[in-house]
Amino acid sequence: MGAQMCVINADNKILLIRHGYRRGWHFPGGGVEFGESILESGTRELLEEAGVIPRTTPELFGIYTNFAHFPGDHIALFVVREFDQPTKPKPSFEIQEQGFFSRDALPAETVGGARRRLAEIFDNKPRITAW
Repeated sequence: MGAQMCVINADNKILLIRHGYRRGWHFPGGGVEFGESILESGTRELLEEAGVIPRTTPELFGIYTNFAHFPGDHIALFVVREFDQPTKPKPSFEIQEQGFFSRDALPAETVGGARRRLAEIFDNKPRITAW
């Protein structure tokens, strides 16, 4: 099980990160560690990867299957609209870049799952169960 965080700033720009170990631009997030809730995992990953601290409880937007990458895997997507970013982590092997992007200027390598979720969030497209 994993948690991903769709962070949307006051200008409706979306936070995306680029990992050093896999292709594409993704929402911040990662796997749930022993003893963590899904929300705790997403919040921890958001701080580690992007230096973002939610001001309010992130909203659970949906739970999606991710069987293409691992049988039985699921991703919980949370939306964060109120947050602070007191520090921005320096680029590392894990997170090489991060940035806020408008929907009409997403990086070309933004992964399909993130693009589909953004259409669901912003355009009220029907939610599908697969990531």
